[in-house]
Amino acid sequence: MPRRVTNALTPLAVKSAKPGRHADGGGLYLLVKESGARSWLYRATIAGKVRDIGLGAAAGSEAVPLAQARELARGKAAEAKAGSVPVSDRRKRALASAEAQAAKVAQTTFREAAAAHIALHEDGWRNDKHRWQWGASLEAFAYPHFGDMPVSDVATEHVIAALQPIWREKPETARRVRGRIETVLDAAKVRGLRTGENPARWRGHLDQVLPKRALHTRGHHAALPYAEVPAFAAALAKREAVAARALEFTLLTAARTGEVIGATWGEIDLAAAVWTVPAARMKAGREHRVPLSPRAVAILKEVQPLNTNDSAAAAVFPAQRGGKMSNMAMMMLMRRMRAQVTVHGFRSAFRDWAAERTGFAHEVCEMALAHTIRSAAEAAYRRGDLFEKRRKLMEAWATYCTSPAVKGKVTPIRATVAQ
Repeated sequence: MPRRVTNALTPLAVKSAKPGRHADGGGLYLLVKESGARSWLYRATIAGKVRDIGLGAAAGSEAVPLAQARELARGKAAEAKAGSVPVSDRRKRALASAEAQAAKVAQTTFREAAAAHIALHEDGWRNDKHRWQWGASLEAFAYPHFGDMPVSDVATEHVIAALQPIWREKPETARRVRGRIETVLDAAKVRGLRTGENPARWRGHLDQVLPKRALHTRGHHAALPYAEVPAFAAALAKREAVAARALEFTLLTAARTGEVIGATWGEIDLAAAVWTVPAARMKAGREHRVPLSPRAVAILKEVQPLNTNDSAAAAVFPAQRGGKMSNMAMMMLMRRMRAQVTVHGFRSAFRDWAAERTGFAHEVCEMALAHTIRSAAEAAYRRGDLFEKRRKLMEAWATYCTSPAVKGKVTPIRATVAQ
């Protein structure tokens, strides 16, 4: 009968043992590799099969001492005797981590995943309106269907249920909501909160069950007919709020809402009557110079005293409590004035007026709106920004906006203003 080995190793033997497997007794072994790496093993026979369970390193900064290795081996022996299958501590940690991740996945709702995504990216979004629309659109159309559902469980039928009621009635809103749902689910997958295909994906998925025409039918910004602009401008000029001056300035410059509410005094050159919008705040990602009409300059001088510390970083049109004006301020003013149009629609009014009432060239009008040149050849040859021609155009527009309101039919006159 072979002699039973018990406590055969010593601390010195652990350090000096040659490559191979060295028994200490009770199923504990010291494994020494040719590289010199040393580790502890517990060997057990489970259901007729021999299993080696790692107990940790036997050398190095994280070495498990001999006495502790023996305690760990006794613990594994007790587990085997009790009928459970012993596993390594590393395996236990892995299992515990997997269980924790599974619990996290089960507890994280779509609403929470969306909130995390918005919080992570909102500082990089162009304006407050975009931030607000992200949360508001999901709140209105996605959350009622699966906002409180685990993000891992959101499936195609849930996405379709959210989109179908608005797919035809509000096609542009539906398009954006679908894209936002897809983005949140993609981000959740990257974070390990879900697996599999994205149920909100359009190409090769939702395009098979939702009408394609709705996806590509973009909504248009309600625009005031240009013939009614002078009357609106006259009513607007009578209002004293900062939002009214911002809206009038937006009308006169044909700028976008975000460009105006984000304007700082460092971008304004009153002496030269030029507003230079940096590339970071432009939709096309390129710097844009805006020639300012005398009325636009007068508006700036009117609000200039609001910049109490004379800071170049101060907002031109500040909120009542300081800082940048909300993108909702001008829209709410429009509602109070009972105007059934959007702020962005003034750009359409300007473009219609320029096309029907002036002789300015197409490219001058397009550059006034900071539109991207779609033709690569045209873009390559056009080096300047037609600034002086655009100055004449914007001064003509300001003159038209501040002219007495004309009643009755407006007769288009394409040559009223020379190029």
